[in-house]
Amino acid sequence: MKNHFDLTGKIILVTGASSGIGSQVCILASEMGAKIIATGRNEDRLNQTKSKLTGDGHIFLKADLSNFNEIAGLVKNIPNINGIVHSTGIIKFIPFRMVTEKNLDEIQKINYNIPILLNQQLLKNKKLYEGSSIVFITSIMVLVGAKGNGMYAGTKGALVAASRVLALETAPQKIRVNCVAPGIVKSPMKDDIKEAFSNEFLSAHEKEYPLGFGDPEDIANGVIFLLSNASKWITGTTLVLDGGYTCR
Repeated sequence: MKNHFDLTGKIILVTGASSGIGSQVCILASEMGAKIIATGRNEDRLNQTKSKLTGDGHIFLKADLSNFNEIAGLVKNIPNINGIVHSTGIIKFIPFRMVTEKNLDEIQKINYNIPILLNQQLLKNKKLYEGSSIVFITSIMVLVGAKGNGMYAGTKGALVAASRVLALETAPQKIRVNCVAPGIVKSPMKDDIKEAFSNEFLSAHEKEYPLGFGDPEDIANGVIFLLSNASKWITGTTLVLDGGYTCR
């Protein structure tokens, strides 16, 4: 029986691969047969991801993609790819009245500029095979409001808007562009949330998720679907993975 989720023979680039969702995408994609090009800033944690992959031929590249020269260097030195998962991101909880230009520049650079400029370089250098898949990790904060979350939600919303335009521009090459919008998952980013809110608040908030908080593999499963041929007629859309939070 043919497995439409099989990634055998595909080369997948994953940013933010050193932890959380990015790491789990690498692990699951390798189990589905893909060759992984994983990049992140923390070499030790990249090696931890590397130790969990199935198969061989994977490439691990330490890079600080907030530096455009490192983006250009990464693209120049990798082979052509069949897919990319943009998993790099940071979250900061700051009320609008306390936002500074420095705050805004930092979160926009990492959450928006990096994936946009990386895509620009991949397309300019013709590194994406026909039929490739581009996946942005966004957030359900694009769909629901949360106090203190304006900057983060704004950058993720900008990615959703840009992805629809990119989907149209790359359609002649049968390149698909989609977003995955997770709710809260048990990952290092959840630890960042803990710094802003009490355990009591998070315990109460989890009760607003009909299926509870998710795990990184719950998001990785959706990403694998969008990377695979099972989604070959899906582009310009956002897959919400939130344990039912937004259906309340």
